[in-house]
Amino acid sequence: MIACHLMIHMSASDPRLEQLQDWLRRELRLAVVRVAPASADASFRRYFRVWSADGATRIVMDAPPEREDIGQYLRVSALLERCEVHVPRVHASDLRGGFVLLEDLGSSQYLSQLRAGEAVDALYRDALETLLRIQIRGREAASELPAYDRAVLWREMALMPEWFCARHLRLQLAEAECTLLGVTFEFIITEALAQPNVLVHRDYHSRNLMRLEQRNPGVIDFQDALIGPCGYDLVSLLKDCYIEWPRARVEAWVRAYRAPLIAAGGDGGSSEAVFLRWFDLIGLQRHIKVLGIFARLWYRDGKSGYLGDLARTLCYVREAARGFEELREFSLWVDSRLAPQLPHANARALSGASA
Repeated sequence: MIACHLMIHMSASDPRLEQLQDWLRRELRLAVVRVAPASADASFRRYFRVWSADGATRIVMDAPPEREDIGQYLRVSALLERCEVHVPRVHASDLRGGFVLLEDLGSSQYLSQLRAGEAVDALYRDALETLLRIQIRGREAASELPAYDRAVLWREMALMPEWFCARHLRLQLAEAECTLLGVTFEFIITEALAQPNVLVHRDYHSRNLMRLEQRNPGVIDFQDALIGPCGYDLVSLLKDCYIEWPRARVEAWVRAYRAPLIAAGGDGGSSEAVFLRWFDLIGLQRHIKVLGIFARLWYRDGKSGYLGDLARTLCYVREAARGFEELREFSLWVDSRLAPQLPHANARALSGASA
């Protein structure tokens, strides 16, 4: 079918957009009547919603090949489909051009639904059931993925002193402080590597889960998946950088996940306390990393939308560090050195927002 008139509500001087349009029209012969931005993420990828003449909508991923590898996206998509996870169906792809035509999972993120207080427990129930499929059915598939190893875990946490401390807070860390961070990171990494390994999405949270009427949730942004610690995706979901819940409610969800995990043959640890330890320590790794990533997104990439989530993320770090005697010195350092630089973080901690 020859493409009809194409309406694009963006700058006409966008070369990638022109290539995308040409791919849809010439290669796929798709009768497109409109293209509009759908979303962007924290990488160099962009997403556009495409309306065709038959009234259907699809999503096109624009992933510049010199910056992004859509081959990895396609591989992980196939792995998750084998786990019966509702990921966007791939209609067509162009590895050389860096384009993927996908099923449209709509625009209803979990985050907006959760903030509105709509069916919170039901939404988390569906998300936890999907995560269970990823971890249980994905055991064989996980062997095809790179490892979430010591080098990756360290590299991620090293973003915090570089981008959050030095660049965002403008702190000059003394040698003793750098040594403390090194000891802390080593402890966290050792604990992370002791956890059972599963297929890890790596960004399993409310902005990457789409609320759907059927086969809820839709799961997106999974291309960075690795094989790694079993608590990682669980803490990404339940100690979300974009929304938070009282500790008692979080622990109830963790317990609700552990029971079917064990029943399905997964490793839930020798006790609830062990499982919560895994959960909190890998969460500490994640939130230390995220402090650095959110700062880097602003100072390197010009994306300011994540700065408002720094205080919540720092509160997660403070809360987790306080729970471990091995991290007492790090906890005191965070409270005295970092928290005063973010007044909102102190206000949240004093009000018990993350308690």
